[in-house]
Amino acid sequence: MSTPSEVTTLTGPSAAELPGAQELAPRFPLTRNPAPAGDPQHDAVMGSLTFGVAFTDHMVRATWTPEQGWHGHRTEAFAPITLSPAAAVLHYGQEIFEGLKAYRHADGSVWTFRPGFNAARFNASARRLAMPLLPEEDFVASLAALVRADERWVPGVEGSSLYLRPFMIATEPFLGVRSAHELEYLLIASPVGPYFVNGFQPVSIWVAQDYHRVGPGGMGAAKTGGNYAASLLPQQEAYDKGFEQVCFLDAATNTHLEELGGMNVFVVDADGTVRTPALTGTILEGGTRAAILQLLRDSGRTVREETIELAALLDQIRSGQVAETFACGTAAVITPMGRLAGEGFDVTVGDGRPGPITTELYETLTDIQYGRRPDPHDWMYRLV
Repeated sequence: MSTPSEVTTLTGPSAAELPGAQELAPRFPLTRNPAPAGDPQHDAVMGSLTFGVAFTDHMVRATWTPEQGWHGHRTEAFAPITLSPAAAVLHYGQEIFEGLKAYRHADGSVWTFRPGFNAARFNASARRLAMPLLPEEDFVASLAALVRADERWVPGVEGSSLYLRPFMIATEPFLGVRSAHELEYLLIASPVGPYFVNGFQPVSIWVAQDYHRVGPGGMGAAKTGGNYAASLLPQQEAYDKGFEQVCFLDAATNTHLEELGGMNVFVVDADGTVRTPALTGTILEGGTRAAILQLLRDSGRTVREETIELAALLDQIRSGQVAETFACGTAAVITPMGRLAGEGFDVTVGDGRPGPITTELYETLTDIQYGRRPDPHDWMYRLV
């Protein structure tokens, strides 16, 4: 089982250390889609951007077997994939995925954020699920190949991006509990607007006290579908109660904040100290989370990664000791949390509006992603 030190040291090559996209993209040779979306269909999608509904003309694929390793690298038409009904992923859930965005800058160029981190996390997830590792340069090469093939799908309106979804699935047809001997890597992309339709506005959070996302020794530090499947019922119940997101507590004690269904959590004290739950193997280490921690330290703020007890947090919100709370992740970037509720409590954080530190972090991070301010840590990697 991973120790805390192992799950808190995800690193990958920075943009400065990676070969350029022009060099990497040919690793996934392009066969153009013979029937790409026409201008009316393309314009309709780009004129009404939602999240994860429409997809681009192409996708990337590669296959792994013990005999050949990774092979068959290619960029081809986006289309349904063929799976045997006995494919292992359908029965035993052996799959992992990632999420990144490609951003259109004012000069027309296209960039992505910290792809080396995502490549490293993809492989960390693969290790946990007994899947083959994908070379980090090949991971980045797949992003470059797809975005260069589908550049016309990268939107340029405020708050928009091309969402990139790399994933690996076990395709070997067999019924037996072991790691599959045939797997497929794929990458698809979707032009998107903001994850939350209201944009950078506070969301209401229901704290689940009778469900848990993961447990100690489980797959909490891996980005795998089972963790998200576990969140669906409590998320639906939160919606039914009138809340927008659900927050999970730790399974061991049912008293400590862990994360939302797909986002890490931060707490801002009135004195400017920023706290976030420590990574112990049951929380997914987010690239946005790591970037926020770096930005906070750059600004000289006190930052603590620690256990955050729900009961203490509620008292601190009521007393004003906690002034802001927010969540972060690739899809939404940073989302203020204006209200926390659960069985027996319902509190408003501050005045219910986005706080100054939350707002400053959101503006700084999105300015870097969209090329509006310098990138001192080489987080941005040019794709086109």
